[in-house]
Amino acid sequence: MKRTIYLVVLVLLAILIFWLGKRFGSTSVSEQVISNSTIVKEIAELASLDVQGSASIKRSNIEESGDWTDNLKKTFLENTIWVSIPYQAKFGVNIDEKLFKVEMTAKKIVINLPAPHLLSYELKMDRMETSNRKGWLLFQNDETYTDVQKKLYQTSRAQLENNTIYIEQSKEKIKKVMMQYYAPFLKDHTLEIRYGTATAAPALK
Repeated sequence: MKRTIYLVVLVLLAILIFWLGKRFGSTSVSEQVISNSTIVKEIAELASLDVQGSASIKRSNIEESGDWTDNLKKTFLENTIWVSIPYQAKFGVNIDEKLFKVEMTAKKIVINLPAPHLLSYELKMDRMETSNRKGWLLFQNDETYTDVQKKLYQTSRAQLENNTIYIEQSKEKIKKVMMQYYAPFLKDHTLEIRYGTATAAPALK
């Protein structure tokens, strides 16, 4: 919520400065707004995409072949575990000075940014759901649950890291916010956002 409010303030500030520049006939003020790299950096970093979902995993030693040995194994030796945990993730850009640049010509504004990627990933362990089925000859083993949870985190995070849909949605959100920021100047300029490679993300949660 605070991030959204801050974005709105930045956009309104740009519009106000642009209006003052027009009002008093100053083009240098407008050019400063266009090329203000500090504000553009903050907008790019604040315009991250929040994603929520649920990750699940099932581990079982039963093949579900339906033959008599499978049924016998279910009765005495089955070890099936199912775990489902909600997650919260964030996609966006880490501003790298080497990949960040704002360029302006008479007709175009070009913003160079690092490619969006997974910035953070958190499993909501307090909302975890589990179930298990064990054969008569097996006992509860908490280490098995720990191992399954670790595997779930690794696989679900890897899937999100390679999720091109969320990466494209992140680009669209950044573009939308940048369009709002530069709206007063788009009568005379076109806006282009170019993405380089992804910079290293901070430690994931």
